[in-house]
Amino acid sequence: MTNKEYADFLLKTDYDYNYYLEKYPKRALKEGQMVTRFAPSPTGFVHMGSLYTSFSDLQFAKQTNGICYLRIEDTDGKRTVENGVQGIIDDFNSLGISFDEDPIKKGKYAPYIQSEREDIYKAFAKKLIEEDKAYPCFCTEDDLNRIRELQEKTKDRLGYYGHYAKCRNLTRNEVIERINNGEKYIIRLKSNGSFLNKVILDDLIKGKIEMPENDMDVVIIKGDGLPTYHFAHAVDDHLMGTTHVLRGDEWVASYPIHDQLFKMLGFPLPKFCHIAPITVREGDTIRKLSKRKDKGAAISYYAKEGIPTDVIRLYLATVNNSNFEEWRLQNMNADIFSFQLSFDKMTLDGALFDLAKVENICKERLSRLNKDEFTKKAYDYATKYDENLKALIERDENYFKSIINIEREKENPRKDYVTYKDIYPIINFFYTDLYNQLLETVELPFNFERFTKEQIINVLTNFKNNMGLEYDEEGWFENLKKTTTVCGFCPNVKEYKKNKEAYPGHVGDVSEMIRIAISTRKNTPNPYYVLKILGEKEVARRIDEVIKKIS
Repeated sequence: MTNKEYADFLLKTDYDYNYYLEKYPKRALKEGQMVTRFAPSPTGFVHMGSLYTSFSDLQFAKQTNGICYLRIEDTDGKRTVENGVQGIIDDFNSLGISFDEDPIKKGKYAPYIQSEREDIYKAFAKKLIEEDKAYPCFCTEDDLNRIRELQEKTKDRLGYYGHYAKCRNLTRNEVIERINNGEKYIIRLKSNGSFLNKVILDDLIKGKIEMPENDMDVVIIKGDGLPTYHFAHAVDDHLMGTTHVLRGDEWVASYPIHDQLFKMLGFPLPKFCHIAPITVREGDTIRKLSKRKDKGAAISYYAKEGIPTDVIRLYLATVNNSNFEEWRLQNMNADIFSFQLSFDKMTLDGALFDLAKVENICKERLSRLNKDEFTKKAYDYATKYDENLKALIERDENYFKSIINIEREKENPRKDYVTYKDIYPIINFFYTDLYNQLLETVELPFNFERFTKEQIINVLTNFKNNMGLEYDEEGWFENLKKTTTVCGFCPNVKEYKKNKEAYPGHVGDVSEMIRIAISTRKNTPNPYYVLKILGEKEVARRIDEVIKKIS
């Protein structure tokens, strides 16, 4: 039996490895172009850690006019969830992220789902068998446990290697006989490494890392015919023309296996970049962001909270490169992909996840939208997640725009809204029927323990009779000071602090009484513009209602 016949006996395939080398030719790349891949397992939703890595993949490919493709690694059936592949693609679509090649739009290197590439992996496993670089292993779980127990007893390294590799030296006749007897088997790599030798990972972020060479006869084809991650990754990254492998730094320890697999397959090694994970502080410890423990890990969380996807991408860019924030300040309206990501600016230790920073970026981002952009995006959010807000916008879109445009389209806009979720509870008082409902629930006279009912009523009455809305904002405030003086309050806060005994309060207290009377709350957008939007008639009506309720 020839080597080829022996390999054919062990693994059945439609084609040999040469067919696939011709089918997937080397990509025609110009100097400097990168081919990156994002390769998640379909184990549920896309989480922040995955998005962090994918952002780097996309950014490096785009800035070099290269290619970034999506490959689904689903050879571990136990971890795969129903509709997991479509879920990943839907998540990325919702984020406005598209890949140059993926399982839907495909490309020259399809299929992009590993479970659909079984024949390809077997063809390259057969190549290794023909070259005496791989062999069948019949060891059962009990056999492996006995090997482990012996290694623990002798305090030896754990694993399937050297003289512990029981099936490594089986003759072909022994193999054929056992297979004919119905024994199940897997395919293992026949490692040519020595633990005493060193292999060097020249990582694009971490620099040179020296590790022992792999001497383990790792599994490459499992009992179900599908490959292990290690083997599939080597075959796919070569055939798909990956130039740069960006992945989490938990894979650093596996590099000796991957280095060996590429070399034994006769493939040139891509460049490797191991990215430190996003972490969270939990008490006195710092741990990796967990999609099971942390609400901020799931991308779907942000959509429901009203945080737009471009904010997430902005946040990840600040995490990704230490110089991004400085660049952003100088390029507020530039496309994020015009920033040049660099490996030497990526963190070695991992970034601490900061939800407050995400919200600050969101607040800044929302403030920079003009009223039309803001309204459209708010309506899109409300259509999915907030029926109350949707109803307000549909009542009168122009009125809604006038509300959210308060001090918006200027060099330093107001930042009233942290997320789209904040809009309804901040602006609902602008609507007469909703204001009336709110007024039913508030406790009057506004918990102003320092002031009597008579003082509050006096302030509101005087303001109602002289609102000053015919003036600009500065003139309105000067007019408010006059009302303050008429009511016996101090028109200047500094003066009041020097002589508190002379006055019941100051102009700020007067302004707050008016603000609460017309809105039922202490915090609103700029009160001058609130009054202008409501109009004198509605403001007077509200003041009358409040005075009646206080009385």
